[in-house]
Amino acid sequence: MIAAILCICGFVTLNVAAPKVLGDATDVIAAAVFGAQFNTERFVLLLLVAASMYAVASLLSWSQGRLNALAVQRLAHDLREAVEAKLHRLPVAYYDARSRGDVLSRATNDLDNVAQTLNQLLAQLLTSALMAMGSLAMMLLLSPVLAVVSLLAVPLSALVSIVVTRRSQKYFVRQWEATGDVNSLVEETATGHETIKLFGAKSAMAARFADHNDGLYFASSKAQFASGLLVPLMAFVSNASYVGVAIVGGLQFLAGAMSIGGIQAFIQFNRLFSQPLGQIGGMAQVLQSCAVSASRVFELLDAAELTGEPTETGNGVGADAAPGVGGGLDSRFDLPAGRISFDRISFSYRPDAPLIEDLSFTVEPGQTVAIVGHTGAGKTTLISLLMRFHELDSGRITINGVDIAGMGRDVLRRNFGVVLQDPWIFTGTIRENIEYGLPGASEADIVAAAEASHVDHFVRSLPSGYSTMLSNGGEPLSQGQRQLLSIARARLSGRPLLILDEATSSVDTRTEVLIRQAMHRLRRNKTSFVIAHRLSTIRDADLILVMDHGRIVEHGTHHSLLELGGHYARLHEAQFAVGDGEAAAAPVRTAKHRAVQGEGNAS
Repeated sequence: MIAAILCICGFVTLNVAAPKVLGDATDVIAAAVFGAQFNTERFVLLLLVAASMYAVASLLSWSQGRLNALAVQRLAHDLREAVEAKLHRLPVAYYDARSRGDVLSRATNDLDNVAQTLNQLLAQLLTSALMAMGSLAMMLLLSPVLAVVSLLAVPLSALVSIVVTRRSQKYFVRQWEATGDVNSLVEETATGHETIKLFGAKSAMAARFADHNDGLYFASSKAQFASGLLVPLMAFVSNASYVGVAIVGGLQFLAGAMSIGGIQAFIQFNRLFSQPLGQIGGMAQVLQSCAVSASRVFELLDAAELTGEPTETGNGVGADAAPGVGGGLDSRFDLPAGRISFDRISFSYRPDAPLIEDLSFTVEPGQTVAIVGHTGAGKTTLISLLMRFHELDSGRITINGVDIAGMGRDVLRRNFGVVLQDPWIFTGTIRENIEYGLPGASEADIVAAAEASHVDHFVRSLPSGYSTMLSNGGEPLSQGQRQLLSIARARLSGRPLLILDEATSSVDTRTEVLIRQAMHRLRRNKTSFVIAHRLSTIRDADLILVMDHGRIVEHGTHHSLLELGGHYARLHEAQFAVGDGEAAAAPVRTAKHRAVQGEGNAS
C-alpha cells in the first residue's frame, strides 16, 4: 500500500504539472500570432516534455492499480480469516439471539462489499484528494483572483454532500439489514424445503419472501435514489464554477493581467480541481454502503466473547488448574473417564427466570448416566453447562476434583465424544465423515469403527462404498444411517467422555435396536451422559436422573424408579401403556402398594 501511495503521488504530480507545460507551449503559439518569431525548438521540447509526463503518469497509474489490488485482497483475506476465527470464539448465546442468515450475510455479503469498495475506490479517493490539492496550489500560483472564484464552489459542494449523505445513510442501513433478512429466509427455505412441500406451504413461503424482497427493494431504491442525487448536484456546482472562471478570466485577459496560455492552463487546473470533487461526491454513495457493511462486520468482530479462558499449559490443562492434573493420562486426551461432580450449580438464561437451581449430583468413573424429563426440564442445558457452552451463575462442576472453569474450553471439549439428536454430516465421502472423529486415522481403524457401529454392512452395499459422496446434510443416507455414521465417528475418536443426546428420537424401531447396540459398545469403559425421551434406550443405565424444572426430583435405576411410582413411572406409563390410562397405571400402583405393604410388614 505504501508503494501504491507513492505511485499515486507521482501520478498526481505529473498530471498537475503537465497543464503548466502545455500552457507555456500555448504562449509560444500566441506570441507568434501577435508578431513574434515562432520558437520551434522550445515548442517541440515542451510538447515532448508534456507527452513524457503523461506517459510516465500512465505507467504509474497502472502500477498503483496492481499494487492497490494486491494490498486490498490481502486485507480482505486477513479480514475473512479474522471473521472465521471470531465465529468459533462466539458463545452459543450469540447464535441463539440471531438468525443464521444475518450472521452469514455479515460474514459474506458485507465483507465482500467492503473488499470490493476498497479495491475500487481506495486509490481513486486518494488520487482525487491529491489531485484537488495539487490543482488548487497551481491555481493560486497562476491567479489568486480566479482561484477564489473556483473556491466559492467548495462550501456549496460540502453542504450538498453533507445533506445528501445524512439522508441516504439510514437507507443504506436498512438495505443491508433487509439483505440479511432475505438471506435468512433463503437459508431457511433451502434447509426446510421438504417440510415446506409436505405441508403445501410453498405459497406461504413465497409470500414471505415477496415481503422481504419488497422490503429490500424499497430500502435499496431509496438508498440509491438519495445518494444518486449527489452526482448531478455536484456537476451543477462544478459547471457554475466553470462559468465564473470563464467570465473573470476573460476580464483578466482584457486587463492584461493574464496571458492566453495562463488562462488555458488555469481552466485545465480548474477541471482537475472540480472533477476530483465531483468524483469524491460520486464515491460517497458507495462509501456509505461500505461504511454500513464495515460497521456490521466490525460489530461481529467486536461482539462479546466467552470470558475466563485460561492460558493453556503444555499438558493442555488450564494454567489455573490444580497442580499435577494431566499426569498419567492417555497421550491423546487431557482427562480420563474420571469422577464428575455437579456441586450446587445454578443457571438461568434470564435473571427473572431461573432454570437450574442448587443442583448437585456425582457421576462415578465408567458410569452411564441417563437424564430424562419433560421438554424444558433442563436436560440439554445441563449438558451445555458441562461442555461450557454456557457459564454457571453459581456453583461448580469438577472432573477428578478439578474445576472445569479452570480449563480451556477447547481442552475440555476435545475429551468428549458427542452423538447429537440431529447428526451433522459434512459434504464429503463416508470415509471422510467417519475420519472427522480422528483426522489421519488408518483405513483399518475407520472400518473397525464402522463395523462396531453397524455402518459397514450398508456402506458395502453402496456402489462406491466408503468413497460414496454425501451432500445436503447426508444425502442419500437415511436418518438412521446418518445417526449410525455419527456413532462411528464418535467411536473412532476414542474420547473418554461421551454425550448421547436423543440419539434414537427420529428412527424406526429396527434402526433403534441397531443404534442401541452401537451405543452400548460405544459406552464401554467410558463415562457417559445420555439424554433420552425413549426410555427403552436407558434401561441399562447405571444411574437415571429425572429432572423437572431444573431440579433432580428422582434418581436411581430403571427398576427402582418404576417401583417408586413417581415422575419416572408416569413417563414410562405414558410411553408403554397399551390400554386406557387407569389400566396402564395399575401395575405401577400395585408395585408401589407392594413396596408400602412390605415396609408395613417389616415394621
